[in-house]
Amino acid sequence: MKKKRTGHIIKDIEAGSIAAELELAPGDTVLAVNGQEMEDVFDYRYLINDEYLTVQVRKADGEEWELEIEKEYEEDLGISFESSLMDEYRSCRNHCIFFFIDQMPRGMRETLYFKDDDSRLSFLQGNYVTLTNMSDHDIDRIILYRLEPINISFHTMNPELRCKMLRNRFAGDIFQKVRRLADAGIEMNGQIVLCRGINDGDELEYSIRELIKYLPYLRSVSVVPVGLTKYRDGLYPLNAFTPADAERVIDCIESWQEKLYVKYGLHFIHASDEWYILAGRPFPEADRYDGYLQLENGVGMMRLLCEETEEALGKLQNAGYSAKSGASAKRHDAAADAEKAPENAVREVSLATGQLAGPYLKRLCDRICRQYPNIRCHVYEIRNDFFGEKITVSGLITGADLLAQLKGQRLGGELLLPCNMLRSGEWVFLDDVSVRDLEKALQIHIRIVESDGRDLVAAVLGLEN
Repeated sequence: MKKKRTGHIIKDIEAGSIAAELELAPGDTVLAVNGQEMEDVFDYRYLINDEYLTVQVRKADGEEWELEIEKEYEEDLGISFESSLMDEYRSCRNHCIFFFIDQMPRGMRETLYFKDDDSRLSFLQGNYVTLTNMSDHDIDRIILYRLEPINISFHTMNPELRCKMLRNRFAGDIFQKVRRLADAGIEMNGQIVLCRGINDGDELEYSIRELIKYLPYLRSVSVVPVGLTKYRDGLYPLNAFTPADAERVIDCIESWQEKLYVKYGLHFIHASDEWYILAGRPFPEADRYDGYLQLENGVGMMRLLCEETEEALGKLQNAGYSAKSGASAKRHDAAADAEKAPENAVREVSLATGQLAGPYLKRLCDRICRQYPNIRCHVYEIRNDFFGEKITVSGLITGADLLAQLKGQRLGGELLLPCNMLRSGEWVFLDDVSVRDLEKALQIHIRIVESDGRDLVAAVLGLEN
């Protein structure tokens, strides 16, 4: 008996798309493209690129269709599936001594405890993967489909130490996989989570020397300090870095940057913003970030935010914009239609962020207020009582901590919060408190601010996005 093909169930059809014109609908199943069944989203994306397609579909009533499609090269069909990967997510096989999920309290929503280590998410969402659960078949598909860039968590280039840090006896076997990717010209980025007394010092020097061998296809490597919560009972003993430690890390990285830039024309190895803040040193100039390849790892985020803020303020000033309470204008043409404000009009707002970025955001808000004296902006640094005071980033602040520390404060007419405080795609904080819940409790309108300087300026001035 011929095995029935399972296929992939359609979740949504984009209005006006090719799929909509062909009368496909949610609940239909895509069985094959050009006669080939699909393992996951990458098979699908690769197969639908062609200008001429044959797509086999099983309708919700069981009827099977064969559709011949002529379209533009790489034009999408307008189909989304029940699973974004069209497959199950691959969980991590490692038990890293520094893994953040192991440092979370019990009782949070189940999805927060899932440890993904899926190369497909590296390509789709920029996640970092250890490569420890990847087979030769997986590497073959990355090369075939040109799934790049791939973001890799190296942590160390010492195979024995990597096995120890990831607590996986196979963790030291990945370097032949990385070599295959580099030989095939697949672009990669890397990261090192630095743990004090373990993979820093001489080990960091060794790792940088070994990582250089993958240039130019390994385009950048970030070095970030391990995050330590208060929930570490029974876990591997790790200590926080000191300002003196941060000085040594920066000196090591900047020394390598000087040598590498002369030889390769890029700086390659980068220290995240936390090191500069901890050491009390100024951030590198913009050119040192090689185009900000590691923003998601907090490398150059503050430098870029400062640059974007100055650029946005310059454009407003050149266009003759005068801040006004309740002013409304488009973000990218803020001054074109804005009216001149009366001198006594005042807009008062507040902004809450983590302790790490707090002093820098206060300076930026002060800069905005100097240009527009009718603006008042209060910046509140939120202490992380939920995870512990060693966690200082805004992305791990909970709704409960915001409520406890902002209650009774002078907030003005609007509270501004950075978008990384919220779960991806949802208006909910890590502890399941919703933005609406917080608005009601604080009796204030909350505005979510995107991560660039233009949005910060627009939010403080009260402009439309």
